[in-house]
Amino acid sequence: MPVPVEIVLHQKSRLMMVAFDDGQRFDLSFELLRVYSPSAEVRGHGPGQEVLQVGKREIEINALDPVGNYGVQPRFSDGHDSGIYSWDYLYWLGRDRDRLWQDYLDRLHAADASRDNHGAP
Repeated sequence: MPVPVEIVLHQKSRLMMVAFDDGQRFDLSFELLRVYSPSAEVRGHGPGQEVLQVGKREIEINALDPVGNYGVQPRFSDGHDSGIYSWDYLYWLGRDRDRLWQDYLDRLHAADASRDNHGAP
């Protein structure tokens, strides 16, 4: 599995750029990273236990801590800091970003929920 050779947080655009050693480069929005956190708080403890994350449009990453030689742990502005993003997981998020994003928007719509803390989606 490819490993990152560079990870850069772009605070103004709220994007994490991840460049891998196979030449792939992904721009992952902070919102996507937050709503697809690999933590049990978001994913649950099994299939069907996922918790839809709402109101994360303006989320920021306050810090990005390395975890061994296999991942990073973002600290988000809403206090969420329990997800460890392995290199494999970051690659999957980047590779499937468009499909995952559309799935998230569809789930928000079905739940009549919003990306904002208030107002319409």
